[in-house]
Amino acid sequence: MASIISTPSTVSVQITSSMTSFTSEKRLQRGDAISTLRGKLELITGCSAVTMEVQLLDKEGKLLCVLDNDDALLGAYPVDDNMRLHVVDKDPTKKVGQFEDLSAVEKYEMDTEEYAKRTDSVRAFKERNKLGQFKEKTPEEIQKEKEKAQLEEEAAKAITVGSRCEVKVVSAPPRRGEVMFVGKTNFKPGWWVGVKYDEPVGKNDGSVAGKRYFTCPPKYGGFIKPKDVAVGDFPEEDLGIEEDEM
Repeated sequence: MASIISTPSTVSVQITSSMTSFTSEKRLQRGDAISTLRGKLELITGCSAVTMEVQLLDKEGKLLCVLDNDDALLGAYPVDDNMRLHVVDKDPTKKVGQFEDLSAVEKYEMDTEEYAKRTDSVRAFKERNKLGQFKEKTPEEIQKEKEKAQLEEEAAKAITVGSRCEVKVVSAPPRRGEVMFVGKTNFKPGWWVGVKYDEPVGKNDGSVAGKRYFTCPPKYGGFIKPKDVAVGDFPEEDLGIEEDEM
C-alpha cells in the first residue's frame, strides 16, 4: 500500500512588515483563509488588513509569491516552517517607523512631591520595608557615601563652563563637546556636568523635566557625572551624523 503523507495543520513562520523593524515568530493554521490571516497580521504588524500586501518569502529571503486570494486557504500556498510572511502596507498616508516613534506618544509625568505622598507606589513599599534607598545604612556605608560625594564635588569644581571636553561612558564611544553647565540638578541628586555635543548624540536641548539648565539644539545636550568628563584640547570632530530633516 502507498504511504499517506500527512501535512501538519499548523506552520511556524517569521512575520515582518514594511512599517517596523520588528520580527515576530507565529504558528498559523493552514486552514485559515487569507482574509482571516490578514486580520491576524493586522493585530501583529499594525498594518491595515485592507491595504496590506502579504508576501511569502523562502528561508533565504527570496520572494515566492503574493498571498492575494482572500478566499484561498493558507495551506494552498507553498508555505513551510521557518519561511517568512512579509507584510507591505500600501497606504500612502502611513510613514515607515511611525509605530516605533515613542516621541509621538503623550507621556504622563507625576510631580516628585505628589508621587512621594502616594501610599500605593513602589517608593512607599520600599520605604515601609526599608529597601533600596530606604535601607538602614551602617556607619561605614554612610562614611563611604560622604567620601564619594566629596570626590564628586571636587571633580565637578575642577571643570569650567566653556571648556572643551570629551565624554567617556561605559558601552558608548567617546563624544566631544563643550561644557555648558556644572552643578546640582532637580532631576537627580549629586553633581552633574551639562554638555553640548558637537553632533546630535545627546538626549535633550539642555532642559530636563521642564527646567532649563543651558540652551542647545535638540539631541545635542546631555548630563554626565563629573568622573566621565575630561576637559582639555579636544577639537571638534565630524562624526558624519546628520540631523533629521524637519
